[in-house]
Amino acid sequence: MMRGVNETPDIDQLTAISPVDGRYGGALASLRPVCSEFGLLRYRVRVEVSWLLHLVAEGVLPEMGTLEPAEAKTIESIAAGFDVAGARRIKAIEATTNHDVKAVEYYVREQLAAAGVADSLGEFIHFACTSEDINNVAYALMLADARDQHLLPALEAIGQDLAQTARRYAGLAMLSRTHGQAATPTTLGKELANVASRLTAQRLNLQAVEPLAKFNGAVGNYNAHYAAAPEADWPAVSRRFLDSLGLTANPYTTQIEPHDWIAAYCHALIRCNTVLLDFCRDTWAYISLGYFRQRAVAGETGSSTMPHKVNPIDFENAEGNLGIATALLEHFATKLPVSRLQRDLSDSTVLRNVGVGVAHTLLACHSIRRGAAKLDADEQRMHDDLADRWELLAEPIQTVMRRYGLTGGYEELKALTRGRKIGREEIRTFIKGLNLPDEVRQRLLDLEPASYLGNAAAAAGNLPS
Repeated sequence: MMRGVNETPDIDQLTAISPVDGRYGGALASLRPVCSEFGLLRYRVRVEVSWLLHLVAEGVLPEMGTLEPAEAKTIESIAAGFDVAGARRIKAIEATTNHDVKAVEYYVREQLAAAGVADSLGEFIHFACTSEDINNVAYALMLADARDQHLLPALEAIGQDLAQTARRYAGLAMLSRTHGQAATPTTLGKELANVASRLTAQRLNLQAVEPLAKFNGAVGNYNAHYAAAPEADWPAVSRRFLDSLGLTANPYTTQIEPHDWIAAYCHALIRCNTVLLDFCRDTWAYISLGYFRQRAVAGETGSSTMPHKVNPIDFENAEGNLGIATALLEHFATKLPVSRLQRDLSDSTVLRNVGVGVAHTLLACHSIRRGAAKLDADEQRMHDDLADRWELLAEPIQTVMRRYGLTGGYEELKALTRGRKIGREEIRTFIKGLNLPDEVRQRLLDLEPASYLGNAAAAAGNLPS
């Protein structure tokens, strides 16, 4: 019997709307505790509990009293032991409050009461806070953990793979292509070293983004704080609280932290994605040219009708996921720093999707590593492609002619080589006719397309770890 259109099927990987929770859910399981609704609730509970303990420790509100170490440990366990059952309880409370952060506050109060903590202390949960105080800190913690625990390790792993392969193929000569046409030779190792170097630079830019947060009340001025305790140095109390969470206080905000740092984070990640996208497309092209062979995996099918196919699906999958990630990240970066007056709520639903951008980037990273692990360079194919490209030596010959005062060298070689292939003997005949010092002429005669590599091999071999 078919389900009715109004019936809701059980949610699993087959019925999830988003592929990051459906088709690709298994590959992203480790990200779920960070970027899911559960993750957001977990961070919110941590902020509420940490603020309560911080207020006690600061002593700015004598009415709170003090806590014995065992009592503090009990309160800390509310956040440390938060689980899916706790998240479900918060959602049940939210069904009544219709306010997600208030539901977290009530949940923490329930947990305090259940642990035997005095009701008077429970009244200080969410003290002088606006919801955005809790939310912006929760998202800052989420994005920091997503970066430090997931994105940076994934990007570093790709960089290490590339560096290792670059050193392996440091001296493997390869025909370059500029504008899609045969150009001055390089080595496969040097081309991979270029990518590794770029990715390292952009990964370090992402790593350097400083997570900011605010904890200064309804419109950023500590209004309620000073009304309750005018003698306290609330900016200092707030700064020390955020420091304890590994965040940097932004002292100039409205009700919301302006999210400029999130824009910087997104743009830094976009640049990482751009490097990876460029690598995916070039690798796809090298596979198409036969420079890379893909090892077939037993049991896999490349085409439903062409049995011989081994398609570069990992790099194509990565390219698609990088595009989705970058589109989302670009929207986050341009939308989140813009808010009407002291705040509007349009950032709320956008922020709930930040994990999706992270997830698609991670999917791409997984695909790239999986695809790269199946590649072998076809050294014979590369050698054959260079072997009959003697016209490439027009560049070094005309350059040497310039040094030794032989005029018109560029024009002569252009007439000899442009738009046509020439053989070894034609090049050698031209060189022999040049009025050059004997040792210079011999150096040119000894030159072959596969040995005209400049410092490519050295650069790839010396790639910093």
